[in-house]
Formats: sequence, structure tokens, C-alpha cells
Amino acid sequence: MSELKSGSNLEKILNAGHFAFTGECGPPKGANVDHLNEKLSHLVGVVDAVNMTDNQTAVVRMSSIAGSVLMMEKGLEPNFQMVCRDRNRLAMMSDILGAYAMGIRNMLCLSGDHQGFGNHPEAKGVYDIDSMQLIAMVKKMRDEGKFMNGEDIDGPPKLFIGAAANPFADPYEYRVFRLAKKIKAGVDFVQTQCIFNMEKFRDFMKQAVDMGLHQKCYILAGVTPMKSAGMANFMSKFVPGMDIPEPLIKRLRGVAKKDQSEEGIKFSLEQIEEFKEMEGVAGVHLMAIEWEHRVPEIAERANVLPRPVVD
Repeated sequence: MSELKSGSNLEKILNAGHFAFTGECGPPKGANVDHLNEKLSHLVGVVDAVNMTDNQTAVVRMSSIAGSVLMMEKGLEPNFQMVCRDRNRLAMMSDILGAYAMGIRNMLCLSGDHQGFGNHPEAKGVYDIDSMQLIAMVKKMRDEGKFMNGEDIDGPPKLFIGAAANPFADPYEYRVFRLAKKIKAGVDFVQTQCIFNMEKFRDFMKQAVDMGLHQKCYILAGVTPMKSAGMANFMSKFVPGMDIPEPLIKRLRGVAKKDQSEEGIKFSLEQIEEFKEMEGVAGVHLMAIEWEHRVPEIAERANVLPRPVVD
């Protein structure tokens, strides 16, 4: 076991060599927290950490930091997301210090979906720094105790630094090198985009392992259970960076409509079993989109419960 950088539960689980199992939850489109609390209640004791998204799909929601603090009150560990789209470096560093002071120990550094996709397309995208620079900035704050301009920080934020990886975006040949760049910038763990094209992901992981990237960073495979063939078809056509093979859509269409969600879950369970054995995969990031109430059942059927406790 190596020395801990943040002491977060997720870091301890991965550092001890356990197969990690993380979840995700979007904050509400408003200040009503009842629905958020209801969604979070299904995840307690089932996952090692939960991503709290940051205005995902460029739609206005409660702040990721506030959602993360509410999550901690429920006994869950947040993985708070920050996108480059909405803040300049001043606001980012300020929020990072605030998040750490509130007890947050995991952070995911993201570019963010372009504002043109969201409900305020006329909004000005900030992109003062990109996700690679954000990773390097958080690392500098944590390891050197310095702001981006080199000034000393009074109490550095000791965060476990995460990022996203999309093995399926074009050009495909560049994807593994982009992951290598993020690792060089200072990332501790990555969560991949939802995986549906298993053949392509096997190839991506072989490249990552051949380059030794799995020894420098924990790679968590992204899994999204499909609710229906319609959802698969929509994501394939309209969600950027998605690669959903036609045979999978046919598989979902091949069963009655009422059984398609079960077929989607079955495919996810098959994936999780393969990821447990796949060299270089350190865990699974389950993105059950507005389907949090099914996560305990999926975890049970995937044989990942009870979750390990590491002191």
C-alpha cells in the first residue's frame, strides 16, 4: 500500500486492492432537496463514493458542492465534479478550497458539455483553463501547497484527483495518449464514458496496460444499464462520444418492451463480470441515470456487496 494522498474512502478502497464500485447522482433543478435525498437513500452502503455532477449537459442545477455536502449528511462519500465551462481559475481555486474545507476529499476534473447543448445556449462559456490544466492546478495546490500563480496556500486541499476518459471518441488512436497526458498532469483515478462497445474497450485497455498506465492511475470502467431499446437508439444518435453497437440495440429490441429494462441490466451484469477479470480495470463506475433505486439490486446481482471497509 502506498501513502495516501487524501485519505478518502475511495482512495483507501483502491489502494488496498479492492474492486471499487462507485455511483452517480445529479443534483436537483431547484432548491428542493427531497428528491435528491430520496435518490441518495438508495446508494447508502451500496457504493464506495458517489459522483455529484456539475450542471451536467449544461443544464442549470444546484451546485455540485452543495449537493456533495447534502450527500455527506446522508453518510455517503462524494466525488464532486467541476467543469471548466462555468468558472475561471479564481472561482475554481476558491471552490476547491471551499469544498475541501467542507469535508470533500474526491474531485473529478472535467471540460463540461458545451453550453450550446443545454437550456441556456446563449450563456458565455468560460474555459479559462482546460481539464488538463485543471488537473495540474489541483495537484499543485495539493502537493506543493501553492496556487496557480505560485503563491503559498494556507492549508492545502488534500484531494484524490479524478478525471474522465472516453475510449470511444474520434480519433480513436489518440484516446490512450490523452489518458496518458491526464496521468502525467496528475490524475489519480479515471472513470470512463459509458461502455457499450466491449470489443473496442478491450482493445483500449490492452493499449493502456501495454503502456503501463494502469500502474500509474486507477481505471474505473463506466457502466450504464439501458432501460429500453429506445434509450439505446437515442443515446447512439444524439449523445456525443457514444458508441452503441447495432447488435446490442437488436438484443434489446429482441425482447418484449416490458422485458427490455431487465435485458439492459443483464448486459450490465455481464460487463461487470468481465471487468472484474480484465487486466488494468480497478473498478466500475455505475451511471444509473435517474434509476438510483435499481442500484442496490444491480450491486447485489453483480456480487459486489457488502462493500469493503478499510480503516
